[in-house]
Amino acid sequence: MPQVTNAKRSKLDLRFLRRFCHILKILFPRLCSRSALMFLTLLGITLLVQLVIYQVGLIPSQFYQVLADKNHDRFKRLVTFAVLLILINAMLKSLDQYVCGLLYVNWRKSLTEELHRAYFHGRVYYTLNVLRQDIDNPDQRIGQDVERLCKEMSSIASKLVISPFTVAYYTYQCFSSTGWIGVGSIFAYFLIGTVINKMLIGPIVPTLMEQEKLEGDFRFKHMQVRVNAESAAFYRAGMVEHMRTDQRLQTLLKKQRSLINKELWLYIGVNTFDYLGSILSYIVIAIPIFAGVYNELTPGELSALISKNAFVCIYLINCFTQLIDLSTTVSDIAGYTHRIGELREVMDDISRKENDSDPPPGDEPQGNNQEVCSGLSDTAFVLDRLSFRSPYSEELLVKDLSLRISQGVHLLVVGNTGTGKTSLLRVLSRLWESSNGSVKMSTCFGPRGILFLPQKAYLTDGTLREQVIYPLKDIYPVLGMNSFLTNRR
Repeated sequence: MPQVTNAKRSKLDLRFLRRFCHILKILFPRLCSRSALMFLTLLGITLLVQLVIYQVGLIPSQFYQVLADKNHDRFKRLVTFAVLLILINAMLKSLDQYVCGLLYVNWRKSLTEELHRAYFHGRVYYTLNVLRQDIDNPDQRIGQDVERLCKEMSSIASKLVISPFTVAYYTYQCFSSTGWIGVGSIFAYFLIGTVINKMLIGPIVPTLMEQEKLEGDFRFKHMQVRVNAESAAFYRAGMVEHMRTDQRLQTLLKKQRSLINKELWLYIGVNTFDYLGSILSYIVIAIPIFAGVYNELTPGELSALISKNAFVCIYLINCFTQLIDLSTTVSDIAGYTHRIGELREVMDDISRKENDSDPPPGDEPQGNNQEVCSGLSDTAFVLDRLSFRSPYSEELLVKDLSLRISQGVHLLVVGNTGTGKTSLLRVLSRLWESSNGSVKMSTCFGPRGILFLPQKAYLTDGTLREQVIYPLKDIYPVLGMNSFLTNRR
């Protein structure tokens, strides 16, 4: 398995912001893209939800006034209005959840397809899984981490999109009710909570990344047993595989316990600020009351005013505490962002190096392994003083090999195990880079040119016809294989 990357570098820092911005560019490629339109729809729905919530929040103060006045007719109208608002609020919140679900699916599609394009470009998938040792479990990052990132982002999308509007509006309302002292106290409370939670999140992000790496290792071990079940059974290796799989499990569980221990302090901080916020709201309301600002009001009017001001202050505090409550979600998003961003950077690096090392146009025919191409020359390869080594060793396997491989000439390469026979084919197929010398391919890759057969046969998914012509696509009329396969059904 590949070695783990340096998790200590994974924090809520500029590196995270850069990687997150790159992901956002993939999720929102254009201003008129589907994701952008759904996001604007979500903004409209959440604004309507907040308008309804504001009206619902004022209803208790109206009930206090109506009950104090013993106004029966107005009480019935108020109950009807309250039920109507609740039904509208339920419908709008359901639409909010529905649009968030659509956003999740669309984001996962866009991000996964973008990663697939980079992953299957050239030989990136081979280099990443076989030659590179600096990144773990690319399959997990593409399959699982992308899914979890999009799920977490969609779950907080509506809260984040409406936060600037609700904070601005309720700040104004709170200022009108309590003045600068109330607003300043609430903002100071939020800033202190943000700093403390930032400190508590710091150790969680790298631990989460390490846990996801160990999750991939554990799943990989089970996949390894599944693929090689018959070989292991011939060896009677059940006990050994049991022991090694349990070791992976114990390592994973140990890391999960460490993550839970670190999250405990974050939960304590979040919950403490949630409950302190309710007390702060009453302190803010009490300031103008004890100052004598409302001495001229009757008890019923004062109760209604206290209820209204309490709602405004509590909701402003709630807007901030909701942002603080997102700390655990943000830590998860940061961990997945680092893993996906790291994967993209490594794949871009591999693609760049492959482009730099590929021969210039004209030196190698630009054949497409998905198309039928006719041979361009009777000579397939020309090797000039070729030297190469294994990517994992500094010792040369072959030195100064000059060779011409032509059509009609049979060539048998012999040698002891580990002397470089298969490695020569890897260099010819450009899976490995040569140390010195040159390899010139004088024909194209395809059924009319050059084909490489791996030592271990690969049975892909699909029909028998697709297996026979693999890795080509629908080229039956060209090869005459349609009638060939049809006559042998």
